[in-house]
Amino acid sequence: MPVQDTMQQTGTPYVGEELRQKLIGTWELVSYKVEEKESGTFIPAMGPAPRGRVVFTADGWVAFNLEGSHRHPAKNDEERARLMKTLVAYIGRFRVEGNQWITHVQTAWAPEWVGTEQRRTVVVEDGHANVLTPWRRMPNWAEGRLSRSIIRFRRAPAA
Repeated sequence: MPVQDTMQQTGTPYVGEELRQKLIGTWELVSYKVEEKESGTFIPAMGPAPRGRVVFTADGWVAFNLEGSHRHPAKNDEERARLMKTLVAYIGRFRVEGNQWITHVQTAWAPEWVGTEQRRTVVVEDGHANVLTPWRRMPNWAEGRLSRSIIRFRRAPAA
């Protein structure tokens, strides 16, 4: 599905404080796609059935933990290193500007993200959040080439 279709919505987009309020709560991962900029191809960075959550708190924190498919306990250092290729996790303070949430990263699976700002474009509609990252070089995949993530969440059911 083209990125434009993934990010399309039928109603008026939420922005600013209204978007911030819509984000508060827990979201579960539905899908995670990675597009390489140079080739335009999609790479199976997180596999066919990734899992994860993102939690936005009313007092301005976000915790993001996403795991790729088919992860199993590591038996040695080589396997542990491979597991890092299918993990994205960070925590920080977030704010909303227009149709984007911006996280000032305070802890992360990748130390180079600590102290950075991570910007995500988000469309919330019908209990789903469609998220698009900017083009960037991820430590996990695409061997240093530019890529972006196209992520879909659904609001997690109340306990």
